[in-house]
Amino acid sequence: MPEYEKAMRPEDITRLFVERSNAGDAAGVAALYEEDAVMAYPPGERTVGRDAIRALWEKVLANSPRFEPEQPLPTLISGDIALTSTPPKDGAGARAQVVRRQPDGSWLRLLDQPEFAPPGR
Repeated sequence: MPEYEKAMRPEDITRLFVERSNAGDAAGVAALYEEDAVMAYPPGERTVGRDAIRALWEKVLANSPRFEPEQPLPTLISGDIALTSTPPKDGAGARAQVVRRQPDGSWLRLLDQPEFAPPGR
């Protein structure tokens, strides 16, 4: 696997996700996740593990979608665990991720809820 820039702050993961997705780099996106991470995507399903997440992003990125940076909400940190979130620019729901500090001080996603709508939608 190539050497990728590491997220040294929890908020860095969102920026790196946008950069790597827009470059069509599914392996780079997957490198932002822990080996056994869980992603709540596609909607109503779960994708478990870095390899499965990479395969999912290969399919998604094959259509060359463009992602725009979203302003993060304040990060909540407790020890080596943090909650990051962003309100989507389209106003549809929210995004939230639980990230964990790694032994080298970098951060990786452990749980990812890339989209969910407010109740009643």
